[in-house]
Amino acid sequence: MNFTLRPWRMEDASVIVPYADDPLVAQNLRDVFPTPYTLADAEGFVRSCIEQEGEGQLCRAILVDGRAVGSIALFLGEDVYRRSAELGYWLGRPFWRQGIMTAAVKEMCGLGFEVWDIVRIHAEPYARNAGSRGVLEKAGFTLEGVLQNSVYKNGEILDSCIYARLRKGG
Repeated sequence: MNFTLRPWRMEDASVIVPYADDPLVAQNLRDVFPTPYTLADAEGFVRSCIEQEGEGQLCRAILVDGRAVGSIALFLGEDVYRRSAELGYWLGRPFWRQGIMTAAVKEMCGLGFEVWDIVRIHAEPYARNAGSRGVLEKAGFTLEGVLQNSVYKNGEILDSCIYARLRKGG
């Protein structure tokens, strides 16, 4: 399925609510991603993406047929981590398992390595999130380790994984 990445626009806020307001999406994200997900949440999120663009973050809407259906972002590390960035993403459930996120991750990593003087991009999916782990592996990330009992989500203690992709020749 064809998709594009582009910077967020305020008019995207109302479009993403039906995709973001899904407990199956939220269950694999950090608690900063609210559930239920309201229009006010979407407006705040999109506004922060627009205002902080280029100031240590690159945030893109994932568009299918011109409509925002998910998000992908890179966050530049600070201090001794300033040559690394963290990757985060989510996609509306109707678009899962179609190769969209794998391609979006590859494109976003290319952008991050192009724009910033970084040598590493990492992501930390929950160990039980086989879909996200598969996306990262197909996008050239390597599993570096499993952090046992590292996450508390919805009343459960979970393991998380550290995946990384290094700049070629890095």
